Amino acid sequence: MLTMQDAIGRLTAYWTDQGCLVVQPMNTEVGAGTLNPATFLRVLGPEPWRVVYVEPSVRPDDSRYGENPNRLQTHTQLQVILKPDPGNPQELYLGSLTALGIDVTAHDVRFVEDNWASPALGAWGLGWEVWLDGLEITQFTYFQQAGGLNLDPPSVEITYGIERIVMALQGVTHFKEIEYAEGVSYGEVFGQSEYEMSRYYLDDADVPANRRLLEIYAAEAQRLIDAGLPVPAHTYVLKCSQAFNVLDSRGAVSTADRAAEFARMRRLAGDVARLWQTRREELGHPLGVVTPLPPAAAEQEAPLGDEPRTLVFEIGTEEMPPAEARAARAQVLRELTERLAGTRLAHGDIRVHATPRRLIAVVAEVAAREDDHVRTVKGPKAAAPQQAVAGFARSQGVAVDSLRTADFGGVPHLVVERHEAGRAAPAVLGEVLAKVAGGLRSAKNMRWSDPNLSFTRPIRWLVALWGDWTVPFTVSALRAGRDTRVLRTAARPRISVASAETFMETLAINGVVADAEDRRELIVTGAQDLVWDTGRIDIAGESALIETITYLVEQPTPLLGTFDERYLELPAAVLTTVMRKHQRYLAVRDADGALLPLFVTVANGQVDVELVRAGNEAVLRARYEDAAFFYRADRQTPPAAMRERLRRLTFTDKLGSMADRADRIAALATSLVSDPSPTLLRAAELVKFDLGAQLVTEMTGLAGVMARDYALHAGESRAVAQAVYEAELPRHAGDELPAGEPGALLSLADRLDLVAGLAATVGLPTGSSDPFAVRRAVLGLIAVHRAHPALSGISLTAALATAAAAQPVDVPERVLADAGDFLARRLEQVLVEEGHPVDRVRAVLPHAGRPAFADLLLAQLGRLVAEREFLALAEAIQRARRIVPDGTAAAYDPALLKEPAEVTLHEAVRAVRAQPAPADLSGFTAVAGRITGPVRAFFDDVFVMADDPAVRAARLGLLACVRDLGADLLDWPRLRL
Repeated sequence: MLTMQDAIGRLTAYWTDQGCLVVQPMNTEVGAGTLNPATFLRVLGPEPWRVVYVEPSVRPDDSRYGENPNRLQTHTQLQVILKPDPGNPQELYLGSLTALGIDVTAHDVRFVEDNWASPALGAWGLGWEVWLDGLEITQFTYFQQAGGLNLDPPSVEITYGIERIVMALQGVTHFKEIEYAEGVSYGEVFGQSEYEMSRYYLDDADVPANRRLLEIYAAEAQRLIDAGLPVPAHTYVLKCSQAFNVLDSRGAVSTADRAAEFARMRRLAGDVARLWQTRREELGHPLGVVTPLPPAAAEQEAPLGDEPRTLVFEIGTEEMPPAEARAARAQVLRELTERLAGTRLAHGDIRVHATPRRLIAVVAEVAAREDDHVRTVKGPKAAAPQQAVAGFARSQGVAVDSLRTADFGGVPHLVVERHEAGRAAPAVLGEVLAKVAGGLRSAKNMRWSDPNLSFTRPIRWLVALWGDWTVPFTVSALRAGRDTRVLRTAARPRISVASAETFMETLAINGVVADAEDRRELIVTGAQDLVWDTGRIDIAGESALIETITYLVEQPTPLLGTFDERYLELPAAVLTTVMRKHQRYLAVRDADGALLPLFVTVANGQVDVELVRAGNEAVLRARYEDAAFFYRADRQTPPAAMRERLRRLTFTDKLGSMADRADRIAALATSLVSDPSPTLLRAAELVKFDLGAQLVTEMTGLAGVMARDYALHAGESRAVAQAVYEAELPRHAGDELPAGEPGALLSLADRLDLVAGLAATVGLPTGSSDPFAVRRAVLGLIAVHRAHPALSGISLTAALATAAAAQPVDVPERVLADAGDFLARRLEQVLVEEGHPVDRVRAVLPHAGRPAFADLLLAQLGRLVAEREFLALAEAIQRARRIVPDGTAAAYDPALLKEPAEVTLHEAVRAVRAQPAPADLSGFTAVAGRITGPVRAFFDDVFVMADDPAVRAARLGLLACVRDLGADLLDWPRLRL
């Protein structure tokens, strides 16, 4: 059996063979190997650096007294830094797994999107979690920034979780059972320290002493920075971090403390980073300087023949995130279509495919060369002086007598006609494809060893074939050719393609399913076939997950796994969250929709089915054990204690803690109605309490779901438990909405608080970006209000002002106005997308603050536009609006009205205005309908613009009264009847 000691030794030996230095762990506590100066400092600047080292990583918040089988306060990382990126780091990494005795052809090894960031250190990078049969065993990151400084060149960081890897290889279920060395268990070596350090971090650490240490360490770090000593300064920054983490584990860090300490550590880390770079420059970069990759040179081939051929263009990458792969596919299709249209090269259909590792464009019937073209160069007018004519001819390199005449706008000009021969397809295509590949961008871009490229993940190869010939072009250090890459586990992972026409077939033969629709079909049918006799997969309900899986694999291999039935005692939402969010497994249900102890995972490529199944089952078992552990602990914690923990959770640095936010939500919800029910009052006291639960901390998507469960367990009424659950609804577009009024009021208050606070501190969303989910919150406000007509009297804009007044920051009137306008625009979009006529939607938009009332008016409009009485009334009002000048007051002297028709209209208007204001459009039509005849008679018999100014003013004032009828219900000018 491979012991943990052996695993560390093998990995260290493997990476030293790859040119890595071996250094020692940091001599003070660090939360991750990244913080060791061998990483944090050495990734800065232009010097090359390859290193491997073991790092005991201390995380006080993960203390569990040694009881949790998978969670330790000190775990072992093995850290590798490759600077610069060697061009094949993933292949080198897979070689390290082989060194551990892992058969990568039998196991399912996957690179799954992971975007890493450490705000406290001003550091971030893009990369992956590496999964071994569903178990995360490594973090693989291309560092982009450290200490707030851009890294040039970027470094590759590979961080192995040693305990996880060894537990999987040894088949044990608790870290204490790991065979550390022959005959010695992990628990025997580290069990005591795991318990005692957990005791210290969670129970015994002296809070005042650690506060003093934090200040001492921060002051010493600053003193050393001022002294120009980055290495000891960094050591004291790490001591600051550890002291802070100890205080955090003791629950002694307030929201303000957290924001302040993160800002201080970020500033200190940035100062250390800049100082380190300066010192290395002063020392002349003792390790040398990385030389950028040179530009590639294109290979030239002489194509034969003049028949149209297929074009294949492949951009090969390391694993793209699923969303980015889909977006890149659309980008390539758009760019290629537009750029080919800008040539004179005839071609057929363009198809683009995307997998995790490649973007493929296939263009049919691409002509062998462009059509010839005659280009006309316009010169001076035909009657221009001879000197101008001679100058034009000279500039074009032709004789004066070869100039021709052509009309431009009816004026004859001298011209030169240039016959331009069409270029051969490879030359034209080379320019087009180079621009497409070089212009690829994503939502979040990264850099790697290539100095001139930037994309979501590194671009590693290019294939460009027109028929049998390569299309010659380069993009920075990459040269297009005919060699592609297939599955990494294939006997020949790199193969040469004979022609464009055989490209897709070549990929298919080698196991790559290029078409996303084909992959999806293989996933769906394969999963259904596995469970047809025992249960079913909810294909519609899991459509988003299936779409994600489709872009995680190139050769889908569905596998059926099982788990212990005792885990079905956990809430179903817990089980499905683990399967869906954490593991990308498809849940299996019975005919009634209840979960069965089965799941379907989708491996990539041909694997050892039993081996991969067993691995995934072990991973799910560990996940469910964690969940059960947290669930049991949470159920032993009263809701009030969980609620108190919210004081340690930051909402934002400017808007206070989650406890502050929960207090604001509670106060706002109960103020929205005049007589709050006992259910609402009690639910308001509990709202958000489950954010202090361990299980929700681990799986934030369970917020609300676990609130209901824990509230019921604590003896709260079913109505209160349901209300605290419904406060979180809707969580996304199409989600269920609160069914009860207490839950609806809490939901509205939640979103009103979020919109008011974030609009003032980070601004409203622009374009498609919505990083703080403000747009989602506004859409939730609209949906909940519309779902509860009984709450139609609540004005969201007025409630937004109330929410703004409760914020710990100033919310200017301009921000409130912008938020109200944002709400109106979103409601307009929603209603139009539902199929309501645009004019009617805009007519009711003044009531955007009361979406349920806007709904009522729209429904009534839909009925009334078919009724003659309403149409006549609308026409009367519109006619009055057309004739009355803007700014005319709705007031007049009735004594000046003498004509019978105007007196009759006056009486009708007075009668309508004497009635109580109608509550809706139907009531208004019934009350105001009496004016339609008098208005018609008025316009037939009365000359409005009388010579007498007083009479004219009275008549316009009377019509202004007609104009204003129903003005509080509809924006009448918007209606097109």
